[in-house]
Amino acid sequence: MRFKIFITLLALALFSCASVISRAQDEDEAVRGSFLTTRTKSSSNSGSTSASAAITSAANQVTAKTSNKPTSGRTGGSSTTGRTTGSVSVKGSTGRTSASVKANGSVTTTAPVSAYSPSAIGLGYTIYMRDASGNAVRVDPSQEFHAGDRIRLALESNTDGYLYIFHTENDSNPEMLYPDVRLEKGANRIQAHVPYEIPWNEPNVENWFKFDANPANERLYIVISRQPLPSIPVGEALVDYCAKNSCPWHPRIEDWAKVKMNVQAKVGVVKSSSYGQKQTAGEREATTRGLGLDQSAPEPSVIRMNVSSNAPILVTAVDLIHK
Repeated sequence: MRFKIFITLLALALFSCASVISRAQDEDEAVRGSFLTTRTKSSSNSGSTSASAAITSAANQVTAKTSNKPTSGRTGGSSTTGRTTGSVSVKGSTGRTSASVKANGSVTTTAPVSAYSPSAIGLGYTIYMRDASGNAVRVDPSQEFHAGDRIRLALESNTDGYLYIFHTENDSNPEMLYPDVRLEKGANRIQAHVPYEIPWNEPNVENWFKFDANPANERLYIVISRQPLPSIPVGEALVDYCAKNSCPWHPRIEDWAKVKMNVQAKVGVVKSSSYGQKQTAGEREATTRGLGLDQSAPEPSVIRMNVSSNAPILVTAVDLIHK
């Protein structure tokens, strides 16, 4: 009798575990599908079949209607081979950059699968590291980085909006990395599924964050909003500020508190495991020319989406731990 009871309990436990795993997989596909389904359809059949199939399967789990949103690119230099390589510091010419990235910003979600709508704000990001041959290679966002390593962060929003990027060290002294007066005169308007990179690349020059030998706990706050954030200078206001003061700009305590408050918003998170993959020519071209990615392009390493489709802002905290 005891043996039968044990078998029954074991079966119930296994069934429960299987249900949890299945739910997690369904939720991952719902987040992934809701984000990727608003990319434009592939213009060619090459390499697009598997991506389109995965997107269609995941999107079937979402009840909201979707539409493909055309994007128009920024002007910029064309991608080339034989580019030179530059190094950029997070804090400018005198500061240091660092990093090991914890992908989900310490936020998880318990929202039901049907909660993820393509109209909710979503962010996809990928960490690229420069390999020995000079190629940009995808790496695990949670891996530890060391002195001499060089990385870039590629960002993709699923909606038109406004992008802000802030940096802190030991959770203090926040400074704004983007918008930057050296790039598009401080403008920060972004378009759906048009990739942006930090540090940004210039025609014939690839820029990277290079790690120094000084360990630090740092964090990037990536903010996507539907409307401009008040009290934060952009465009001509930022140009004027930097002409009269020392940049980067530092937010006031009350403004920074509003940004941090949104870090704990309920979101869905899904991670890819396509590490070791080189950045494709299409991804490079989309970044340098301001072109929207289509459904044949590789998905970001990490995708985060607001549960609420009405939320006006999405804040993603990316931990940078350099040892």
